[in-house]
Amino acid sequence: MPKTILIVDDDPNIREYLETLLTDNGYETIVAENGEKALEVLAAHSPDLITLDIEMPDKTGPWFNRALQRGKTYANIPIIVITGHTGLKYVIPNAVGSLSKPFEQKELLDLVRETIGS
Repeated sequence: MPKTILIVDDDPNIREYLETLLTDNGYETIVAENGEKALEVLAAHSPDLITLDIEMPDKTGPWFNRALQRGKTYANIPIIVITGHTGLKYVIPNAVGSLSKPFEQKELLDLVRETIGS
C-alpha cells in the first residue's frame, strides 16, 4: 500500500508540482491550501508525512503545527518544511527537515524516503 503525503501550500503551482513529483514516485497525495483546510483534510485522512509551507493566508504553517501538537492525535506525523522564506524554515522545531524553494527534486525525494520509506 503506498504511503500518503499531505501537501500544504497556498501556491497552486507548488501543490501541483509536488503532487506530480510525489505521485510519479509511488506516493499517494492529498492537498490543502492552508492550515485550516489541512486540519479538515486530516479529519478524513491519515497521512504518513506532511509537507508544509510557512507563509500562507488565513492559517499559517506555524499555526497548523501548533494545532497538530495540541491535538496529539496527529502530533507524530513527520513534517518537511518547504518554504520560500529561507529565514523562516526553522520555525517548525519538530520538522524532520527543511527545504528552501526552489529545491532539488532529489533532495526532497531522499528526505521523504529517509523519513517514511518508498
